[in-house]
Amino acid sequence: MSPESKKLFNIIILGVAFMFMFTAFQTCGNVAQTVIRSLNRTDFHGSGYTSMAIIYGVFSASNLITPSVVAIVGPQLSMFASGLFYRSAQNNLTKAVDAFKKSFKLCVTKEMLLLSITTAYTGLELTFFSGVYGTCIGATNKFGAEEKSLIGLSGIFIGIGEILGGSLFGLLSKNNRFGRNPVVLLGILVHFIAFYLIFLNMPGDAPIAPVKGTDSSAYIKSSKEVAILCSFLLGLGDSCFNTQLLSILGFLYSEDSAPAFAIFKFVQSICAAVAFFYSNYLLLHWQLLVMVIFGFFGTISFFTVEWEAAAFVARGSDYRSI
Repeated sequence: MSPESKKLFNIIILGVAFMFMFTAFQTCGNVAQTVIRSLNRTDFHGSGYTSMAIIYGVFSASNLITPSVVAIVGPQLSMFASGLFYRSAQNNLTKAVDAFKKSFKLCVTKEMLLLSITTAYTGLELTFFSGVYGTCIGATNKFGAEEKSLIGLSGIFIGIGEILGGSLFGLLSKNNRFGRNPVVLLGILVHFIAFYLIFLNMPGDAPIAPVKGTDSSAYIKSSKEVAILCSFLLGLGDSCFNTQLLSILGFLYSEDSAPAFAIFKFVQSICAAVAFFYSNYLLLHWQLLVMVIFGFFGTISFFTVEWEAAAFVARGSDYRSI
């Protein structure tokens, strides 16, 4: 097997492993608010949004120590034995401290600060399509008796959009002569179309509707077909952003990628946690407005970093900030 074929094989194996993990996780997150809200008829009172906020809060905190763990045990053992405790010798402690310092130093570089705005947007829209949007569909009584079953169908079409985008813009990116910016531009345009259609198609109080749902009217007659189309667009747009963010991080920090990807997941997770928290209180149109603002500035900041990276490549220079 050639080195290139071996790399592709490893990527496929890793992708399949993550597919199994996130199939379970995303499915649970998609129905968390609907399921937990239905239990409020009993003595139990809780919120799926709060539950997911706690999950992503812990997730973001754990990313602070990820580079140190990888520096000590390596990436393979880190994935295989994550969650287990390791005995640390003095040299391992030194490695861990050095990795943490490197991550902190990387945080304040211009490129990472700019990309953090884009990453923050991916955290907000992750919250929306993985938890809030399915809840909105399930709470809209205008959809009739099929409202709850549409949650699962919505998740399927989000997945279809993710797969299509990942295939087109991930596997075929090596043949892309136009850089990463057109893909990110397509992603934000697709998301803005989805947000506009959701704004028109969904009642404003759908994210915070009670157990019985909401009978409020949207700006247009609520359409199941439009709702499912928006699910597909949300998944497609998310894949545009994530494939290009991972690509540019791998390019900028190829020699020491663990701190860069830890910062990426930290920012994304903490923004997702914040978004799940405010989803308990904000009406739909305010949540959409927050994502539009972050999406616009996140796209501009990504363009800036990509233009600088392309300029360095054109001059034959090695693009590094640290």
